Amino acid sequence: MERRTIIVTGGARGIGRAMCAEFAKEGANIVINYSRDIESAEATKKLCEELGAKALLVSCDVSKYSDAEKLFTECEEAFGAPHVLVNNAGITRDNLLLRMSEEDFDKVIEVNLKGAFNCTKLAVAAMGKKRYGRIINIASVVGLTGNVGQANYAASKAGLIGFSKSVAKEYAKRNITVNAIAPGFIETDMTKNLPDDIKSAMLAGIPANRFGQAEDIAKAAAFLASDAAGYITGQVINVDGGMVMGG
Repeated sequence: MERRTIIVTGGARGIGRAMCAEFAKEGANIVINYSRDIESAEATKKLCEELGAKALLVSCDVSKYSDAEKLFTECEEAFGAPHVLVNNAGITRDNLLLRMSEEDFDKVIEVNLKGAFNCTKLAVAAMGKKRYGRIINIASVVGLTGNVGQANYAASKAGLIGFSKSVAKEYAKRNITVNAIAPGFIETDMTKNLPDDIKSAMLAGIPANRFGQAEDIAKAAAFLASDAAGYITGQVINVDGGMVMGG
């Protein structure tokens, strides 16, 4: 991936940072999108540069099409059109259905699903011209299994999986692959504050008997972004230690 340009939305922390670092090791130009956390974004940029890559920070809310346009404009001005797009930006607003507000449902769908729509639409327009592209959507195993208290999040990730398959069919002839990665329980800032009893119960359902690391997702993303994965499209890769299968 040397000198190829990769956009990672939600790239400031956690899985996003790990993917940026993995791509940086391969010599890619990294465009790191973030929404608010400038300190984390700058730390990720510094990490990429220390690994020998060129990196660009772009602050925008990908759920807004005009913001997504800004992301792609700044990418093209700095490095040219992207070769790879990773739709990683996502939020949670967990609650049981009867306690979930309309605002919390809408916001999760807007960021997690509509944000991917906005960026993918812009990406395929650019990638189609060069007849090359890799689009990787970060879904979740809960998009396949559902989860108590996450009706909005699960719906957004299930929608992202269906979206990936549809776009894959539309653009396969233009040498643009579209795949989804469905992480299981990954140790990140988003999960570290869960109560120990919940963590123990979840661990019991993972055949690998360990929680995943952000680097596990990053390595899968690096493969899907490479030429080695050129004949893989429309797929959902579960990176979950066997979690979907159960213990």
